Amino acid sequence: MSEPPNEIEALIAQMARLPGLGPRSARRAVLHLIQTRERSLRPLLAALSRVAETAQICQSCGNISGAALCPICTDPRRATGEICVVEDVADLWAMERGQAFGGRYHVLGGTLSALDAVGPEDLRIPDLVARVRADGVREVILALGATVDGQTTAHYIAEALEGCEVTVTALAQGVPIGGALDFLDDGTIGAALRARRTL
Repeated sequence: MSEPPNEIEALIAQMARLPGLGPRSARRAVLHLIQTRERSLRPLLAALSRVAETAQICQSCGNISGAALCPICTDPRRATGEICVVEDVADLWAMERGQAFGGRYHVLGGTLSALDAVGPEDLRIPDLVARVRADGVREVILALGATVDGQTTAHYIAEALEGCEVTVTALAQGVPIGGALDFLDDGTIGAALRARRTL
């Protein structure tokens, strides 16, 4: 059985390094791209080239954009006095998909982690405090994961913002819409019980 040429093997190896793709998935994806070269491979190559040339980190919030400031930060309708703090850009994009938040964001670039030696100086926490002070922010919403590191980071941020005259809130955690209790873990059920509200 013949092996693919070296340059194709190199492409498979690069694709296999992407999140969610292993060697077998990468091999199938590369084979599909080659077999549909005009319809798939060339447009993908052009799109990758454009992104490589234009993508940059928003100087204000940390989102990925094609300009120094992202469309969210330059949209005057988003100047609501609310900043939603997220761990990374994927979380920001997930929040935007839901279209439930109309304010601005702040991407931390991770969470505090003693195990991984990630301290406050490694995250964009000082930038957040500066934005809150400079922009007249009224509320900071902490949309961080319900993990030990996420909760540690949330507490640290709340303490860092203590002298800023800003309300610090966190997303409620609990039963997802359509979720059945017998499929949920104990921590989620406990969080849902603590975040209960009057009907």
